[in-house]
Amino acid sequence: MYAIIETGGKQYRVSEGQVLNVDRIDANPGDPLSIDRILFLSKEGTMITGTPYIEGAAVKASVVETSKNRKVIVFKMKPRKGYRRLRGHRQYFTKIKIDDIVYGG
Repeated sequence: MYAIIETGGKQYRVSEGQVLNVDRIDANPGDPLSIDRILFLSKEGTMITGTPYIEGAAVKASVVETSKNRKVIVFKMKPRKGYRRLRGHRQYFTKIKIDDIVYGG
């Protein structure tokens, strides 16, 4: 059984027991999390698609940690003009563990 969820403007294929990094969610480690933006659900060979989301479906997850990713380097340069700019930042992420996929219909 797996589902395709949407969080932070991105889509992820998840299954029970999976640990994945998503864009930062304002929650503390150990907090339960319920994601109700389910786009697609595959359960025992049957496939259910949403328009755009599936009503009555949810993914139960728990927050493992919130941290920062590796540094992303943004370097701009124009040849022969002496223009060089170096910027970088570290994006926050939340690591979540998928506990259960619930579908009532």
